[in-house]
Formats: sequence, C-alpha cells, structure tokens
Amino acid sequence: MHSDDTSVRPTAAASRRTREPSGYRRWRDGLASRPTVDRAYRIGVGVVGTLVLAVGIVAIPYPGPGWLIVFAGLGILASEFAWAKKVLRWVRARYDAFMAWFEKQNLVVKGIGVLFTAAVVVATLWVLGALELVGGWVGLDWAWLQSPL
Repeated sequence: MHSDDTSVRPTAAASRRTREPSGYRRWRDGLASRPTVDRAYRIGVGVVGTLVLAVGIVAIPYPGPGWLIVFAGLGILASEFAWAKKVLRWVRARYDAFMAWFEKQNLVVKGIGVLFTAAVVVATLWVLGALELVGGWVGLDWAWLQSPL
C-alpha cells in the first residue's frame, strides 16, 4: 500500500454524507409521500415566504434590514419553488453588483443616494399618516402634515 492511497479514498464521514440524506431531507421526503400534507406544506411555505418578502420590499427604503428580509422571504420560497431559487440568485447578483458600484462612487453620488432614500422615507411616512401623528404629540397642527389618504 502506498502512502498516497489514503488521499483518494473518501473519509468515513464524507462517505456517510453522500449516502445518507440529511434529517431535513428525510423529513421533507416523508411529507412529499403524502400528497395532501405536501400540498398544505407548500401552500404554507408560499404564504409565509410571500408575507416575509412583502414586508422586506416595504422595508427596503427604511433604515434597517430591508434587503435582508427580502432575501429571507425569497429563501423561504426557494426552499420549495424552483422559480424562487432563480429569482433569489438573480436579485442577489443585481444587489451585489449595485452595492459594488455604489461603493466606488464619489461622495456626491453617495449623498444623492442618501437624500433620495430620506425623501422616500419621509414621503411614505407622510402618506401613512405618521407625520401627522408625531406632529400631534408635540402640538403641531399643520395642514400639510395630514396624510392624503
């Protein structure tokens, strides 16, 4: 036996990983074997993933983890739907490309990005009535604070 023979043989752990499905995979295969349960599970994943995705899309312009929530929602959907896996890859690639481009920009472009984001946040807070609410807390009763809704 040569000393390099062991390098071509897989280790016991690696061999076990390729033969045995994961606990999740076994559980998921068990659900798939029961069509009604499988359909209910997929509908549940679709509803939860869509709700998380919608919250993430709404949260994108606000300070905080908007894009993280979007990716989480797409990840939930991608666990069951091939189209969502493709969308997740596409959105992630575009996000990474945009962020790489934005990081290379000068201070003026970055400042415009911050001002645009702030304008979107203030506009949506106004439409949702948050400016009127906060104005009422501090005694401001200005007509322009009232939401158009």
